[in-house]
Parts: sequence; C-alpha cells; structure tokens
Amino acid sequence: YGPYFRGNSDYDVRHNFSAALSYDLHDAFKGRLARAAWHGWGLDSRITARTGFPVTLFGNAFFDPATGKYLYQGLDVVPGQPLYLNGPQYPGGRSVDPAAFTPANSGIVGDAPRNFVRGFGAWQIDIALRRDFPIHERLKLQFRAEAFNALNHPNFGTINSNYCAAGPGCTFGEATATLANSLGVLSPLYQMGGARSMQFALKLAF
Repeated sequence: YGPYFRGNSDYDVRHNFSAALSYDLHDAFKGRLARAAWHGWGLDSRITARTGFPVTLFGNAFFDPATGKYLYQGLDVVPGQPLYLNGPQYPGGRSVDPAAFTPANSGIVGDAPRNFVRGFGAWQIDIALRRDFPIHERLKLQFRAEAFNALNHPNFGTINSNYCAAGPGCTFGEATATLANSLGVLSPLYQMGGARSMQFALKLAF
C-alpha cells in the first residue's frame, strides 16, 4: 500500500500566482464639460494563474465480498512511455497517455502512486471599470462595470481518471468538463474558469 500512502497531497499546487492592479485616470481635460464626463474614472484588474492539481488514477472496478463494497484495482506504470499526450484532438490540448499504464499485476495495489499525474493549470484576467460620484463630504456612490475572464480563455478541470485501454470510446486521461463546471457549489458564472461574464454594480461608500 506504500504508493497510496506516499503520494502527493490532494492540494499540492506547485505554482500559484496572483496580482492586482488599480489605476485612477488623471483629469487631463480643462473644460468643464470634459471634466464632468471623465472625472472620477478608474480601472481595476486581477490576474490569477496556477499549475494543476494532482489526480489519482484508478483501474478496473471489482466487488470485494469481504467488505461488500466495490473497489478499484491499482495501476502499474509502463516504463519508457510518456505520461502525457499532446494534440488538438484532446480537450485542452493534452491527455494522460493510456499506454503509460496497465492494470496492476499484484492485485489491488499497483506501483503508480496516488495523485501521480497532474490535471490542467488555469489562468484568468478579471477587469473592472469604475467611477466615483461624490455626494456629500465622505459619502460617494461608485458605479462598477466588471468582466470576469475578460479574455474568454478556456480553462479545463475534471479529467477521466478511470483506466481504459486506448481505442474508440476511451476517454481515459482526457478533460471531461471545464474548470467552472468541475468546482461545484456555485453557478459556473461565479466560479473561476467559466466563460466570460459581465455584471454592473452600485456601491455606496461612507
């Protein structure tokens, strides 16, 4: 059982980058009408990028009469085979190579550790355009127009981790959903990795 106890953590993300930018537009116009139109505008942006989460691969399912449960057979690593395949025929341009694994010869446990391969990384840019409207002394109203995943960059999430030999109908190692649809809990519109979405907001600051 060593390979299953000594694998990578489920949350082992090796690289994670986050940056934020906030810029207030200067009043470059002297005229009253121009100043009224352009005064108080600002731009905010947030950039996030990370590498992929680890993924545990599973072999064939079988019924264990001792426990009364269905279990998954482990996988053995095939020496000399690449772990990943790249090409436009795969969702996201990459897949785990089925030829790199085979059902375990030793029974339940194979020599492929848990969380042995990596899923897809993700990056996204969010942008907000805002304007402040002074009302009284420290009281102001802020208008915001926000775009999430402004570049509409596709991010992929869940991959098929159940082993099958390469061939027609086998999607082992391929992405089966976008990142936003893989996270659960909230609507994909409010998750990282969804399609471009926009919203307008008003905020009262005092």
